[in-house]
Parts: sequence; structure tokens; C-alpha cells
Amino acid sequence: MGENPPAVSLPSDRVDRADHDGRWRVAPAILALLAMAGSLAGCSSSSQAAIGRPAHATAGHGLAGYPAFLPKSTLHFHSGALLVGKAARPALTSQGDPVKVVTPHWSVVAVVTGPEVPGEGLPYQAPTTTCTWTVALSKAIGSVPISVSDFDTIDDLGNVYQPYLVPGQPIPPSVLRQGQEVTFELRVDEPVGEGLMRWAPIDRRIVAKWDFVVEND
Repeated sequence: MGENPPAVSLPSDRVDRADHDGRWRVAPAILALLAMAGSLAGCSSSSQAAIGRPAHATAGHGLAGYPAFLPKSTLHFHSGALLVGKAARPALTSQGDPVKVVTPHWSVVAVVTGPEVPGEGLPYQAPTTTCTWTVALSKAIGSVPISVSDFDTIDDLGNVYQPYLVPGQPIPPSVLRQGQEVTFELRVDEPVGEGLMRWAPIDRRIVAKWDFVVEND
């Protein structure tokens, strides 16, 4: 066996006398200093770890709320600014967000919300379900043409669906005049998953797109 390490002697003013068992007792002042040093070391390690931690470790990963197949560079991140959609550059945003559609002859603020489905948490989750969207047009400038056939949806596999006007509700006007507003509902059976609602009122050219997710679980 190796030699015993040399004993460490403590200053006499920092150590009490030996107790009856022959053990040294460190004075309370020494214990307080040791506890303080350990606390400072822990804080320093935590600060260094936080400084060196990548931003995504605390900010979260991905773009929550947006379908994975959409191009992230074109998404509208609820910045508070009104997104503008034109035939040359269609707006792409999330359902519920307003878009100011601008054409050479008219403009209008359009909002699509939904889809609403018959129910969630059912014992059997069918691969398709009935979806209902609400379309709201307001702040019209000029004469805005309205046709249900100008709206369609597309799923993440590229399949296109043609929604129809929900039975029993008033038919929207064919033209929305300046200062008027209108709300109507569209419906279609669609598979569970991600998709886009699109509006193409100018020669079938899309001016705005709203992403959505169909869920029934």
C-alpha cells in the first residue's frame, strides 16, 4: 500500500479543540464559507450552460400550427400586418387570418375559418369527414365578384375538392358592392389531414390560400 497522504493542518483560530473522541470540529465560519462557495459554483455552471444552449432548445422546434408540406418562407406568422394577396403573388396564411385581396379593379378583405367537423372523439374515426368553412368578405372597394365555384380545397396529396354552399342558408350576392360585406358557409367531404382552401376569382387565378387541418380524433 502507498504512503498515507500528509495531514492538512487548519489554523488554530479556525478550529475548535478536539472533542473527547479525538475528532476535529471545523468552526461554523469555515462551514459557512464552504456552503457559499458551492452555491456560487452551481450558479456559474447554470449560467454557462444557459449561454451555451442553442436557441431552439428553449424556443421550441418547428412551426407549430402550420402543415409541414407548406413552404416555410412564404408563411404569414401572425405579425399583425394585413397580408396582401394578388394574382401575381397569392397570399398564403393560416385559417382565421385576414387577407386583403387586391386586383386592378377591386379589393376586399377575406377571411376563411374552419373546417368545422360533425364531432371529435368518436368511437370510430373515419378516414374522411364532412368539413364546413366560413367565408367572410368585407371592406369592399369596387365591385367584387362572388362565386362558390371560385373556391376549392386541396389536400397534402394534391387531390382537389369542390365545396358547395351549405343547404338552407341565403345565397351570397354575385357581386359585392363597395362598403358591403357578406358571410357564407362552404362544405365538402374531405380526408383527415392537412390541406388548403383557395380562392381564385380572376380567370381561375388564385389570389389567397388558407391552410387547415382536418381532425376527428
